[in-house]
Amino acid sequence: MFVGIARFVLQIPGARSLKDRRKVVKGFKDRVRARLPVSVAEVGDVERHRVATLGLAVVSGQSARCRMVLSEAKKMAASLRGALLADSATEVVSFGGGGRGVRGGIESALDVRGGLDDELDDETYDDLAEAPADEPDDDDEDTR
Repeated sequence: MFVGIARFVLQIPGARSLKDRRKVVKGFKDRVRARLPVSVAEVGDVERHRVATLGLAVVSGQSARCRMVLSEAKKMAASLRGALLADSATEVVSFGGGGRGVRGGIESALDVRGGLDDELDDETYDDLAEAPADEPDDDDEDTR
């Protein structure tokens, strides 16, 4: 499993207000979502009406597919009317075959209960579903 991420910084020189800025940003987000299998969100300061920073993410079983999708998204950002692509950065991260490099899900529960087998059978999943959830100790205090 591969996760591709990108950061695009757009300069919007013609934006005289946040409304002008939102029009350009929303147009790009809608267009890229419609044409490519990506998630996109504004991740920068939303109060600066002439600059917008966007984050994109794509997940695929092939790193080349992630790179191609991010490249297409970059081309779309570079050809935006009313905006200039001022900066971009991309990265593709591997999480191993089938996402086995991702920890914290069912793998963690299995590790605690005696190890992770390469193949999990239905009985193992049933046992996990029936196992009681860990309960907090009574003497633990909330430090927030």
